[in-house]
Amino acid sequence: VQLVESGGGSVQAGGSLKLSCVASGIIFSSCGRGWYRQAPGNGNELVVVWSSSGILRYADSVQGRFTISQDNAKNTLYLQMNSLKTEDTGVYVCAALCSGSRYWGQGTQVTVS
Repeated sequence: VQLVESGGGSVQAGGSLKLSCVASGIIFSSCGRGWYRQAPGNGNELVVVWSSSGILRYADSVQGRFTISQDNAKNTLYLQMNSLKTEDTGVYVCAALCSGSRYWGQGTQVTVS
């Protein structure tokens, strides 16, 4: 199983970025999946999780600004991030929970200045 993120970068506050996570070895739509972020001193912070039954949960800090979506044909998970704030800076990691096993990507850096 491999999860590969892309789309990170540097952006000014108020800007937007769209992250992608391509999965191989699992079917995203059959798994729980989501995005986490790691910032210095904050550990792993949940950004959004999307259960296999379709339930979505966003962190309060990103509600209304971030949107998770998926392209089943490409087996790719997306995170559209709008109205970015400096506190959104971190390494964004894609994750999946499939049949009791958890998988993580390597992460993509997002820097908001």
